[in-house]
Amino acid sequence: MRIDCNAFLGAYPWRKVPGTAPDALRQALDRTSIDVAWITHLPSLFWRDPTEGNAWLYETAGKEKRFKPVPTVHPGLSNWEEALSGAADAGAPAVRCDPLYLGLDPAGSEMRVLAAACGAARLPLVLAVRLEDGRQRHPNDRAGELPAAAVRALIRSHADLRLLVTHADRAFIEEVHFGSTPDEAGRIWWDICWVWGPPEDHLATVLDTIGVERFVFGTGQPLRLPENSIAKLDLLELAPERRAAIESRNVQELVN
Repeated sequence: MRIDCNAFLGAYPWRKVPGTAPDALRQALDRTSIDVAWITHLPSLFWRDPTEGNAWLYETAGKEKRFKPVPTVHPGLSNWEEALSGAADAGAPAVRCDPLYLGLDPAGSEMRVLAAACGAARLPLVLAVRLEDGRQRHPNDRAGELPAAAVRALIRSHADLRLLVTHADRAFIEEVHFGSTPDEAGRIWWDICWVWGPPEDHLATVLDTIGVERFVFGTGQPLRLPENSIAKLDLLELAPERRAAIESRNVQELVN
């Protein structure tokens, strides 16, 4: 089984992105032999109240068994606890909060309260370091990149919190991992979509130095081509058990 834990649906405000409709995502899953996709409603990340996209997300996921909803929670709004409980009731595998897109301090009190609530509810929290490379961003896209220090602060805020950090490169992953205690590092998972494969071999390096068990399969589609993540694994020629861990087994450990 191959599980994409980092996929989006809906329009992107800063450029025209093809393949954002549910049917297009289904076709991409078929084309790339991806069995399950964790989906987030992309437009709502830029709304004042991103939770307004959650109802559409649940409805869309309910029509396609391969879609698993990852709703957005905004701890700076009064309805955040309702959004979190709604995610648990809907069987969401995780919830998402990208603080710099929501105007929040990534290590501030709101995020720490959300982290503690996610830990208590046994719901993983998803955060992206970035959505696009800074060199191609629209001038109005002024959201900064998630600091590594914020990830360390959040994972230390609750002993049961589990984090899935997406769109992180090798340097970011190493800074967080080697600056954390073994217990803290063991509660952080990383998707591979932004880690360079051959010939730089960044992915091979972190798999060997940090451990394959800390990495999951993510594509970032449709903002990124899903074939990119698959090609990186193909070129590494991983042993079947190591590849299976990245593509499915580690995700199961994240949510259990």
